[in-house]
Amino acid sequence: MKSRLIQLTLVAASALLATVASAATFTIPDTGVSFDAPAGFTQLTAEEIGNKYPSSRAPTFVVGNPRRTTTIAADLKPTELPKDKLAEVQASFEKVFDRIIPGIEWKERKLMDLQGQQWIFLEMTSRAVDTDIHNIMLVTPHKGKMLVFNFNSTKGEFPAVEKDLRKSLQTISLGSP
Repeated sequence: MKSRLIQLTLVAASALLATVASAATFTIPDTGVSFDAPAGFTQLTAEEIGNKYPSSRAPTFVVGNPRRTTTIAADLKPTELPKDKLAEVQASFEKVFDRIIPGIEWKERKLMDLQGQQWIFLEMTSRAVDTDIHNIMLVTPHKGKMLVFNFNSTKGEFPAVEKDLRKSLQTISLGSP
């Protein structure tokens, strides 16, 4: 009897842990793209996205921590991005960012392979209106368009969330083309 009770407890605990783990998986509508976000992240409302990104180029999908000081934004931009032009596009992004982003400090710039797909990887810190920020930007072709991910955190908070954000970016799945 005691053995059966322990067995049931373990099954229930396993189910609970599986539920918690899967609660952090998000799928971006109409893209087939999914990723695992850090624990506690939830999807931002349209109003929150509008407040955080007050431009017509705001991302369509954003998740964040409860205080919204760390976010993961994803968007499928209408611009075509040929796979053979990634190095050129990366150089273009770098040149433009150097010109338009206040206080940019490059941490890493490279092309990387993620689950068999080539991505532009740009990591930087910069000054924003109210705080310094740390960004990791990933860009790749997807369905004839340009898929952009931005992992963004306040510079002060980044050390505490860095491991979880880097783990999250490794889980990006493009699904079927």
